[in-house]
Amino acid sequence: MSLMLPSESPTARSLVGVADDLFAALRGESAHLPRATSVVLVLIDGLGAIGLRAHAGHARTLTGGMAKKDVAHSVFPSTTAAALTSLLTGAWPGQHGLVGYRVLDRSRDVLVNQLTGWESEGLDPATWQARPTIFERARSEGRPAFAVGVAAYAHSGFTRATLRGAEFVAADTPAELIATAYDLAERHPGSLVYCYLPEADKAGHRHGVASLEWVAALEEIDGALARRVPPGIGVVVTSDHGMVDVPAQRQIVLEAEHLQGVHAIGGEPRMLHIYLDDEADIDDAAARWSRDLDGLADVGTRGQAIDAGFFGPAVTDDAASRIGDLLVVARANGAVYDGTAPDQRSRGMIGQHGGITPEERQVPLIRFGAFVR
Repeated sequence: MSLMLPSESPTARSLVGVADDLFAALRGESAHLPRATSVVLVLIDGLGAIGLRAHAGHARTLTGGMAKKDVAHSVFPSTTAAALTSLLTGAWPGQHGLVGYRVLDRSRDVLVNQLTGWESEGLDPATWQARPTIFERARSEGRPAFAVGVAAYAHSGFTRATLRGAEFVAADTPAELIATAYDLAERHPGSLVYCYLPEADKAGHRHGVASLEWVAALEEIDGALARRVPPGIGVVVTSDHGMVDVPAQRQIVLEAEHLQGVHAIGGEPRMLHIYLDDEADIDDAAARWSRDLDGLADVGTRGQAIDAGFFGPAVTDDAASRIGDLLVVARANGAVYDGTAPDQRSRGMIGQHGGITPEERQVPLIRFGAFVR
């Protein structure tokens, strides 16, 4: 059984600390960022630092001043629900409780989707994710707080869980989203403005990283960021995770004989939460899964993952209850699927994330405007 995070430099930046840096910059107290009159946090969903550098010619604005150290590490699992919530609360998944894409609500014995299932699966945004957001923090300091995004996300449960305290302002294209964010920051001194760009993530899932569609999305985003930043405004551009392409021959399909003693499967194909039947022996199950997936995936128990700090330095009781009895992390560019599940649509997804490869966990952390060195 082997489940361990890759070693990282003790000076490596984390998405969890980005918010603290922005608030410190507004006060003129940051060790990393110059003082700014307002700050804009741009989130390019699905854009890993390695993928960005590999396509620097299509992203000259983003990479033009990008130094080797302009990266941060995403959280585990490297999935949107966990990582965006960490960025927007300044807390680890073990603290805010969104420990994966799909998890088991043990109190109701229901698998819930923590990204899109809030309304349909009965999750209360105020209690399921109870940590204060960076926007609530800004408001408590008397600062204006805004979230700029596409209108479809304005009232979702995930928005209400992670953007509490922000005034939501809708726009459509990357150029319009960036222009709106910069305008808000300029018109409201001292403000915190968040701007979410989903295009690269959507193209990567559907067509793969480095596909023509993904490159086109990257070029559109890069063009939007070429816009002049108003004086005094500090801009940080980052991402929640990167991606790897999963070819058909790297799909690992679990059939019924592999799933003995399994009550439910959550997570996503790059990182599964395995919930066992009550009578199952966790150690025996972990040993069997490790044998079945030898060389294909790493397997560990909930206790091992918590002790190793996968979900951060502290894990609340609520968060621990949502973590699978076993965790299965696909190696390289593989993905693990439940072959008995009635819905197999996810097997058509090319770009995927959730695992621990550098391509998934290293994200850009690029500065513009008043934050340029």
